Amino acid sequence: MPDLRNASDDRRREDERELRRLGYAQELFRTMGGFSNFALSFSIISILTGAVTLYQHGLLMGGPAEMAFGWPLVALFTMAVALSIAELASSVPTSGAMYHWASLLGGNAWGWFTAWFNIAGQLAAVAGIDYGAAIFVTPLLGLSMTSTNILMVYAAILLSHAVINHIGITLVARLNDLSVTVHVVGVIAIVGALMLFAPKQPAAFFFARITSNTEGWPYWWAFIVGLLQAQWTFTGYDASASVSEETVDPRRRVPWGIVMAVLVSAVAGYVLLIALTLAITDLSSVLSARDADGHEIPAVIAILRSGLGARAGSVVTGLAAMAMWFCGLSAVTWSSRTIYAFARDGGMPGSSIWKRVSPRYSTPAPAIWLCVVVAFAATISSGTYAVVTSISVIGLYFSYIIPVYLGWRRRGTPSAAQPGPWHLGRFGSAINVVAMLWVIFITVILSIPDNMRAGKAIAALTTLLAVWYFFSERHRFRGPAWQDASRRDLQVGRAAT
Repeated sequence: MPDLRNASDDRRREDERELRRLGYAQELFRTMGGFSNFALSFSIISILTGAVTLYQHGLLMGGPAEMAFGWPLVALFTMAVALSIAELASSVPTSGAMYHWASLLGGNAWGWFTAWFNIAGQLAAVAGIDYGAAIFVTPLLGLSMTSTNILMVYAAILLSHAVINHIGITLVARLNDLSVTVHVVGVIAIVGALMLFAPKQPAAFFFARITSNTEGWPYWWAFIVGLLQAQWTFTGYDASASVSEETVDPRRRVPWGIVMAVLVSAVAGYVLLIALTLAITDLSSVLSARDADGHEIPAVIAILRSGLGARAGSVVTGLAAMAMWFCGLSAVTWSSRTIYAFARDGGMPGSSIWKRVSPRYSTPAPAIWLCVVVAFAATISSGTYAVVTSISVIGLYFSYIIPVYLGWRRRGTPSAAQPGPWHLGRFGSAINVVAMLWVIFITVILSIPDNMRAGKAIAALTTLLAVWYFFSERHRFRGPAWQDASRRDLQVGRAAT
């Protein structure tokens, strides 16, 4: 009978050697298995966070048909992006992820911009996830939905995520594994309760084209703007790549973690949306629901309470809030690893601080606390929630698609990246093109609404980064650990092939 412990130790040592060939020492604790890696991305996608917190936005814009057609449409094209970055993750298994891929395929400038877009998107995502969780947790605690109460709950949630991430990756990995159970149980409980006990609309209602937007937009445009609900949900699956240095056999397990997180979320999320939408007995009352003090409450809470009663509705709402908490925990893990990796290469102001690893817990503690402090400082009000989530989506997808474009541009040339053991083969180029076109599309549609506030913010960030890089960073920033001759020797995925 083979010695599984020795085999696992041998695999870890081989992973450490591969990392050294990429120019880095093994500083983080490598303990994640394939399921834990998948669980991290699945927890950040979190259908009980994105699909639920922005359910009202989708319902206002496109009505029930937003759920029926918008969700599968976004899921399909998101899969093209996920497949494209999964292929790259198999080639360069480092915590730098997109930043390292862009640097290797396009040079330091591409890598630097990719890193900053990714970090900006991640920090906005942490803020959006945990603030959204606070909106659901506050009424469960019996508190009025005032800005002060939501802010206090939000701060407590961020603090809990920082402390747990600081303590160690083993605990985070176990909680991420539990998160999958919470999400599955939560979806089953909500769907089952609504289908069995709540009054239901006929099936045709799920495909009804209704818009309640106050802008006077035609239905087709409102529907497109409503795609933010699904697209905001399908972010964060790159987290599997961000913990490559903490995953055993990352060249195989990380790509599968990315792809399976998107696939499972797409199917489970669609079932959830069917149950929620068919449980709407009065669309206008759901969209205008208020608590006893006259403060607006989320549409999903209104649906659950009206369909199941106040007590049962609160119980299943609690399951959704728990899933949101797990989502935020994973998001802090994800963003802190990216900051750590970028700081390790000198890309951050104060990099000497943010690249430090806790000697006791082997976690990037300063980067973890930076994430939660910035997220709290960027606290969002309910009036800007859609704007911040749009900024998060655009920033993240910019960082996803830059290395995809660079890899696509080099396909079939002598300088093309060598594929890892997980690759797309002859379909890779076509899938890359679909992914790039989709990102261009969503960037445009998410930039225009709300007086183009999201678009203006991204434009301002891009301008600031360009000026900063031209006058300072292009002279100072040296890029990832591999340089010159090392770059020639380290063809992507060479160790795996």
